[in-house]
Amino acid sequence: MGHSHVQVSDVGGSPRDRGALKLAFGLVLSFLLVQVAAGLWTGSLALLSDAGHMASDALGIGMALGAVIAANQASVKGSRTYGLYRLEILAALANAVLVFGVGAYVLFEAFRRWGNPIEVKVGPMLAVGVIGLMVNLIVWRILRSGAEDSLNMEGAMLEAVADLVGSVAVIVAAVIVGITGWVQADSVIAACIGLLILPRAWRLGRRALRVLLQFTPEGLDIDVMRDQLGQLDQVVDVHDLHVWTLTSTMDVASVHLVTTAGADPHSVLDQARSMLAVDFGIEHATLQVEPDTHEGCTELAY
Repeated sequence: MGHSHVQVSDVGGSPRDRGALKLAFGLVLSFLLVQVAAGLWTGSLALLSDAGHMASDALGIGMALGAVIAANQASVKGSRTYGLYRLEILAALANAVLVFGVGAYVLFEAFRRWGNPIEVKVGPMLAVGVIGLMVNLIVWRILRSGAEDSLNMEGAMLEAVADLVGSVAVIVAAVIVGITGWVQADSVIAACIGLLILPRAWRLGRRALRVLLQFTPEGLDIDVMRDQLGQLDQVVDVHDLHVWTLTSTMDVASVHLVTTAGADPHSVLDQARSMLAVDFGIEHATLQVEPDTHEGCTELAY
């Protein structure tokens, strides 16, 4: 009986990623205070809705930073045999819930204000919108490099993208109100920001839930994997095949490979490890090799 455990790379985030998150968090939190004060002063729902989303942005980036730090400091021992890698996914899910809540509130408030519009101070609203656009552009560029390798970094970057669009919307609302005097434009733009937020939050939350519920990774055909494992030399049966995502960029698998009597387990292990890594991108696999004369394992399959 053989066993293979492939060492995985650090999924807790590189020092560069941690530095990017710290800088982005500082910028977002600082401007958030300015935006909230300006939103209350000007009476702009569009500005307040963007401030609300920036608040969830700050929380999301803060949780992303906390999760990255915790994942890097966690030791894999005792009851934490996988460390604290899942903190990243929990942070992404909490982020999605927060953003969804903000979007729902904005839509409700926009509807309430439609029949009772509130005058807004266009000049300060426009100025804050322009400053917000510049801040969000900077944050987006800071986070963009790490978004391809981490669900948590991707969630933080998407927050910045949505904030960027929100700042553009605030500017548009200020220009429309200033030129036409149509105060309801502020509520319309705020509702548009809310509609932008909700689908993005849904997608991020769905992806996080798939990881937490240990779904087979999207785009991976487990039947094809089973067939390819079954076609390896000296393998006569495959059972107890499970594939799931532990955290961003880290899919893992476990499987029992039944071989002919007298088969070389080292050869089977090497073939299976290579195939999983090359064909499916799975470098962390637990493989149990058992002869076809062995009994008991198939009865325990689940």
